[in-house]
Amino acid sequence: MTEIPILSLIIFLPVIGAAVLPFLRSDDRVRWVALAFAVADFLLATRLLLDFDTATYAMQFRETVSWVPSLGISYALGVDGISVLFVFLTTLLGWICVLASWRSITRRVAQFMISLLVMQALMLGVFCALDLFLFYFFWEAMLIPMYLIIGVWGGDNRVYAAFKFFLYTLVGSVLFLVGILVLYFQGGETFDILALMEGDYSFVVQVWVFLAFLVAFAVKVPMVPVHTWLPDAHVEAPTAGSIILAGVLLKMGAYGFLRFSLPMLPEASAYFALPVLALSVVAIIYGGFLALAQDDLKKLVAYSSISHMGFVTLGLFALNPRGLEGSILQMFNHGISTGALFLFVGLIYERTHTRSIRDYGGLMKVAPVYGVLLAVFTLSSLAVPGTNAFVGELLILTGTFSTNMTVGAFAVVGAVLSAAYLLGMFRKVALGPAVHEKGEAMWDMDGRELIAALPLVVFVFWVGFYPQPFLDVMHVSVEHLLDQVHGAYR
Repeated sequence: MTEIPILSLIIFLPVIGAAVLPFLRSDDRVRWVALAFAVADFLLATRLLLDFDTATYAMQFRETVSWVPSLGISYALGVDGISVLFVFLTTLLGWICVLASWRSITRRVAQFMISLLVMQALMLGVFCALDLFLFYFFWEAMLIPMYLIIGVWGGDNRVYAAFKFFLYTLVGSVLFLVGILVLYFQGGETFDILALMEGDYSFVVQVWVFLAFLVAFAVKVPMVPVHTWLPDAHVEAPTAGSIILAGVLLKMGAYGFLRFSLPMLPEASAYFALPVLALSVVAIIYGGFLALAQDDLKKLVAYSSISHMGFVTLGLFALNPRGLEGSILQMFNHGISTGALFLFVGLIYERTHTRSIRDYGGLMKVAPVYGVLLAVFTLSSLAVPGTNAFVGELLILTGTFSTNMTVGAFAVVGAVLSAAYLLGMFRKVALGPAVHEKGEAMWDMDGRELIAALPLVVFVFWVGFYPQPFLDVMHVSVEHLLDQVHGAYR
């Protein structure tokens, strides 16, 4: 489609930036150069999205170079209507993470920015890879920079949180590798993802590989009961780490279901759909109750992520167009809304050095711009009509109700719980008198912080009032995916 290897440029531009940073002498120069590379990457991803042809489900902007021919391994890249949105989201949050770390990261600044940029490159590789070995390389390598971001620049219990994150994801990755090897030998000894999608696997093979993938992807989402690493990781991670975790990393698990479980293992996906729907509802309600009990702002938002990602897996395994499109859109929306909430928790922590909700009150009076934008993102996370999450959640619920009325009814309970903990949080933090000195000492957002926040505000209302361009991007790819799923057992 184009002679320029735009996907390789998007993936490796942050790596080039990371290679330049060690040679810069001042921390300020490091910050500006990291920002320049992150913004340039975002502009490339924007061009990619604008040039994307929404009329076909075929992989676009493909690049293929033989890597290890004897093992059927190649450097193969491409994007479809599902993955192109996540490439864009990753680069959008990338430069926002740099801005979010401008003041909060004061030691080993170059090393931190290197970790951020390398992390971004690896996440982009996951969304672009069309070779299963290459995908696994990017998937596994992400552990290293994320481990460093949490373990070096995190809070007091950063080592424990980083180790827990690493251990959980590593166990999931081992099972993922086992499933990959089974598909490799059963699918003609190739790692070509598109070829493996066309493979005819027995039901027994599908079941066992699906279960291996389920654990691997469930850890990343995370789904209950393998979710316990997430609150610890969020609480201890620096602001940029939390934004990456919520905005992009959690999407990897759901993306794995979309790219591997559903198209490659359609019969097993349909067979296990009801248990996954049940686990999703448990996550929605359980995550909501846990969020309701939190005093730590970061923990509240972290548990809300578990609940919101439950809606994503709910829509995925509804196995109908509304559910799938709603899930993909909600993945994008969650990256915007929850990424913004973690950004705002970070901003308030920089000023007050506390995340306890009881230490705040009246922030709307002392920091009105902060308070208004916090209200926008709170209402977005709550899925109020006119905001981005409303569209995704509505599609997911209608898709779920058409598949299973009981599961849909329980999911609505989770939506009510989100209103309780999010509105309760906003009331305690932003409204009423400033009850503590730390609240009274709050000052409003500066220009840098507004530049980081305003693009997220734009997407909250853009998707909320005019979601059609985003749905158009994924529609044909979703239809093709459902044909792959349902065609297997028609």
